[in-house]
Amino acid sequence: MRPPPLTGLFFALAASCFAQANREPLSAVLPIPTPAKKPPEIVVPSPDAPPPPLGVAPGRAPTEENTLKPSWETQTRAGTFVLGIPAPRGQITDRKGSPLAQTRVSYNLALDFPPSLNEKTVLEFAHGRLAAARKITSRDLVAGDDLIVKHFTNRRVVPLDIALDILPSEAETVRKTKPDGLTLRAVYQRFYPNGAMAGHIIGYAGREGRTADSPLQNNDLLWPNTKGREGLEESFDEMLNGKPGQLNISVDATGRRVAEKIVLPPLAGCNVVTTLDEELQRLTEKTLAASCKRGAIVILDPNTGDILAMASQPGFNPNAFVPNIQPSVYKALADDPNIPLLPRAFRSAYPPGSTFKVFVGLAALHQHSITLDNEFDCPHAMQIGNLTFHNWKKDNAGALNFAQALEQSCDTWFYQVGIKTGAQPVIDWATRFGMGVKTGIPLGSEADGRVPTQEYMKKVYGRKFLPGDLANFSIGQGDLLVSPLQMAQAMAAVANGGTLYQTRLVQQVQNAEGQVVVNYATKIRDKIEMEPEFYKALKKAMVQVVEGGAGTAHKAEVPGVAVAGKTGTAQWGPKKKERLAAWFAGFIPADKPKYAFAAVYEGEPGVSGIHGGTYAAPMIGKIMGEVFKDPKAKKGRPVRRPEPEAAD
Repeated sequence: MRPPPLTGLFFALAASCFAQANREPLSAVLPIPTPAKKPPEIVVPSPDAPPPPLGVAPGRAPTEENTLKPSWETQTRAGTFVLGIPAPRGQITDRKGSPLAQTRVSYNLALDFPPSLNEKTVLEFAHGRLAAARKITSRDLVAGDDLIVKHFTNRRVVPLDIALDILPSEAETVRKTKPDGLTLRAVYQRFYPNGAMAGHIIGYAGREGRTADSPLQNNDLLWPNTKGREGLEESFDEMLNGKPGQLNISVDATGRRVAEKIVLPPLAGCNVVTTLDEELQRLTEKTLAASCKRGAIVILDPNTGDILAMASQPGFNPNAFVPNIQPSVYKALADDPNIPLLPRAFRSAYPPGSTFKVFVGLAALHQHSITLDNEFDCPHAMQIGNLTFHNWKKDNAGALNFAQALEQSCDTWFYQVGIKTGAQPVIDWATRFGMGVKTGIPLGSEADGRVPTQEYMKKVYGRKFLPGDLANFSIGQGDLLVSPLQMAQAMAAVANGGTLYQTRLVQQVQNAEGQVVVNYATKIRDKIEMEPEFYKALKKAMVQVVEGGAGTAHKAEVPGVAVAGKTGTAQWGPKKKERLAAWFAGFIPADKPKYAFAAVYEGEPGVSGIHGGTYAAPMIGKIMGEVFKDPKAKKGRPVRRPEPEAAD
């Protein structure tokens, strides 16, 4: 009697490995390692021992199932194939163990060739089964005549997949009707339970390589492996991939399978535990998607450097790439002018606008170019060299000190202070806070950003910083570029008083038994000494940006919690397609910060009236309003102060 065709044999294995790869969510306090199960017993032959029977793997005891009966004739089609069973990939989880990427059992519809076929009859057989398959599945069939003939000639021992990842309802139809020559193959497939959420961070893992059609060899995999193509799936591909198992298939002289035995089950891959907070990530993405067509928000823990949420808008659903993305779907993503495949949070960099005034102020104060009490006029415009530089406000705000200038975001005040301070101190302070350098998160193609130096100015423009360059630099314009992740990192260092942590996205990697194999500890990159008097004044001024009568970020207010922040609006992009990037960055609560953040809203080309206070600040206000929501608070609209004429 012919054994079942490589399917029923896998169901129990699939269920076992599926449970192994998707065990109960990892605990918040990472579990104590448990001892591994005893491995299958290995029989090691002595040097004088006779060779094992035909088809039995060396070092393993022969069994009745995998031992062929001797014959005086040469059995050209007889033998035992030792094939690899692909392992399920490990999970990617949030910081509490909630799965962001996991493995599921999927079913491929396959042609199963009976031993009675030959090269002349195989296509007639296959065409009949393909016609039956089209009535069962809505999936595209991938089985041309050349592939069918090559597979039959070279690999007929294993079924030929003709439809990948068929729907559960279609699989049930196959099980009920059991059409002759069609079978189901249980395989492992990647699955992203939250759909598009954190897609830019997780990336995707798809089918590796095309369907094999070369002669079947020992150690060939039963189906193509899965490979990480983007995000953490790519960065940790080797660790997420497990160890293949071993299946022995014995075939008699007629080509009939006489035995199938799983000698070694596959070992699931390691689990990658991220720093993300699933609930905060979901809230951040929901708010971002409801507020803009294009933008990004990053939220960090300023006390550890952990990334708690990192969102880019628009996004994409990584499930679309499993097992392979349809050409029409990929074309739609690639042709979308909003570039949904671009992770803006860490792979794009923008001029930071007035958010940069925080660091210009720190440089000026510590350089002793100014004191906290020094006042400078804040006119509507001023002449610098041959050019007129304007403030965002249309009227003269009078003489202002540092705190007042930051609250109102007076451009003309910072032009004067920047020129008085000089380029190098500002460059040094910006660099100390991590700008112009990759944060080092384990994701490919992270943006460097750019802090223009004297060497850069000479190379690009053939000159050192001129007063006009310094004026632009001092309000976060010119050639200065910062990614949202870098700005959140810088604000985290401001929030905690000057400790620049190594920004962390992955906490650790665990094996299938729960043992920690790699641990990414919290690290300090730099300690930035800030005078307590200056730091206190800066923090107070940043709170006034949100709460003060002349502040620019009233829409970021959170009832009962002090928010420290800075708005920014910057011109960005080529002249013919210039657009505005609206920023809001800071930390909350101001007295004991738990979250540091940066939000960017991308305006449409040629559209004016986009400001950080009216577009970026409200997004943070909504998110943090939910995070710090008092369940006992009465519903009602909070009282707001009158808005300024515009919000930088």
